[in-house]
This record gives sequence, structure tokens and C-alpha cells, in this order.
Amino acid sequence: MIDLRSDTVTTPCATMRELMANAPVGDDVFGDDPTVNALQRKAAELTGHEAALFAPSGTQSNLLALMAHCQRGDEYIVGQDAHTYKYEGGGAAVLGSIQPQPIEFEKDGSLSLELVKRKIKPNDHHYARTRLLSIENTVSGKPLPMAYLSDARKFCDEHGLGLHLDGARVFNAAVHHQVAIKDITSKMDSISICLSKGLGAPLGSVLCGSKAFIHEAHKWRKMLGGGMRQAGIVAAAGLYALENNIDRLVEDHKNAEFLATELSNIDGISVTLQATNMVFLQYQATKPVTEFADALYRQGVNICPGEQIRLVLHKNVTREDCVSVVAAIKNAL
Repeated sequence: MIDLRSDTVTTPCATMRELMANAPVGDDVFGDDPTVNALQRKAAELTGHEAALFAPSGTQSNLLALMAHCQRGDEYIVGQDAHTYKYEGGGAAVLGSIQPQPIEFEKDGSLSLELVKRKIKPNDHHYARTRLLSIENTVSGKPLPMAYLSDARKFCDEHGLGLHLDGARVFNAAVHHQVAIKDITSKMDSISICLSKGLGAPLGSVLCGSKAFIHEAHKWRKMLGGGMRQAGIVAAAGLYALENNIDRLVEDHKNAEFLATELSNIDGISVTLQATNMVFLQYQATKPVTEFADALYRQGVNICPGEQIRLVLHKNVTREDCVSVVAAIKNAL
């Protein structure tokens, strides 16, 4: 089965599984799991931050960041369709009593800093206190412009805001821009990095920031049930991913470009966007899109049906697979 639903469907390679099975472990709640500690040091070093914290998921990692930056009754400004606002169960509001102030994304995935400025609340008891700007990189596969990141850093410094980056796929952005990851992440007060998407680990995210920030986030992780014991078994997969699976992301980008080119001349669909490892299709045929998805599934291709279809390339999809996908789509249409 060629699974294009997401890059979260990747499976561990044999070497990763072997390292997980043989990882040195300890009790991470006591802070003495050597593999977890090694992963956290590696993530902090790569991102240009003082410290890092291993979390079981990106949703929890982002929530830890929001709760460490903001107190009850504070506000964060965020994209209307951002993961931290739309797809994480409202955790910031429900569990952190933090008010979101969503605004629309610009076409390039950025948030207009002029609009952000207008949404910052006055220093008045009638309003929540605006404490944080939360941005995302990539957005629908689109990497934020490097100049925007510098502008956002300067803006937050001028307005007394923290700057958090949901960097679930930030390594895709770094590979696209051909820069070291710290050229992006060092501009942030905090960043959440997902290990289980393009990097190919089975689970886990890492939150990076200052020592004081990570100390605060550690407290919230305990409260939210994220304290894990012999977590080195899974941290070993994340460590392998950071050491081996970053540079290969360019293969996913090239496969996405190939797929977009090959699909662009097929009647019944139109390619609306290709960015990093994602291809977006507009379904235009007359039969229901669910029938289209079922026809693909019978040919060994798994997608999420919808009027807008997202195909996500990852390490388990080869160039030969992409050729098969093109043939399957032609047959299904």
C-alpha cells in the first residue's frame, strides 16, 4: 500500500528498531535516562537553544509551550487554521485558560505583523493580556520566508511578546531554504519539533527553549501526564532520526515536484499547490470523490478524500511509487 495520507504513517527502519531495542534506559522522571538526555542535548544543540524537553506528541509539546509562556487569562495570537488553534482540541483554552486570538494566514503562510499589531490588546482590565505570537513552519507545506522570521523576532521584541514556533515540519523548511535548522529556530523563544512526521520516528516531539523556559514546561508536562519512565526506548528513535533522516527530506520534496508535474495534465483533477513534501489536488470529476478514493485504494494507493486532496510524500514512498500513483489516478478517473 502506498500511503499518501500523511507523513505520520512512516514506519521505523530496521536500524531504528534495533537501536530502540538496545537503548540504554533509566527513569526519565528522575532525569536519569541517558538516551532521553542525549536526545534533548542533540535537539538543543541543533536548534541553538539552551535546553530541550522530550514529549510524547506534538500536541502536548505545543501545549507545554503555550502554558509555559502564558498564565490564566492571557492571550496568544495565532493563525486561524494553525495547528495549535484548530487541531489540538482547544487545549490552550480548556486546560490552560489561555485565550486564542486567531487571524487569517497570508498566502505565504505568514501572519501579517501589521494585523498582529492591531490585535494586541490594550493594557486595560477589560482585556486579556496579549503575551505570545504563535507561528507555524511549514504551513500546508509552504516554508515561511527567512526574512519574515527576522521581522517576527524584531516585532515581538518591540511589543514585549514571546515568539513560539510550531515547527512540526521545520526541517522541511530548512531543507527547502538550504540553511541550518538553527538559522530558523534560534530566532524563536521556543520551538516544538515533531519527530514522527518526515523524520520517521514512531512517536514524540521535542520542545526547545531557554533553561528557565524548559524548567517551567517540565512542570506542566508532569501535570499533563507526560512524565515517562524508561522513555529511552522511544527517544532512541528520535535521536536516530535527528542524526540520519534530515538530509534525505530533499528526496520527498523532489518526489512531490515530480508527482505534481505528472498530475498537472490529467483531466478530472487540477494541481493547486506543491510545496516541500506536499501536493494539493482539486477534485473535479463527476463521480463522488469517495468513489475515486475507493478506486485508488483497490489499486494500492491510500488517500484522504475531499474536494481538496492532500498528498504527502515521505520516506516510505519512492519515485517508483510515484509513477504507480500517477497510473492509479489515471485509472481511477
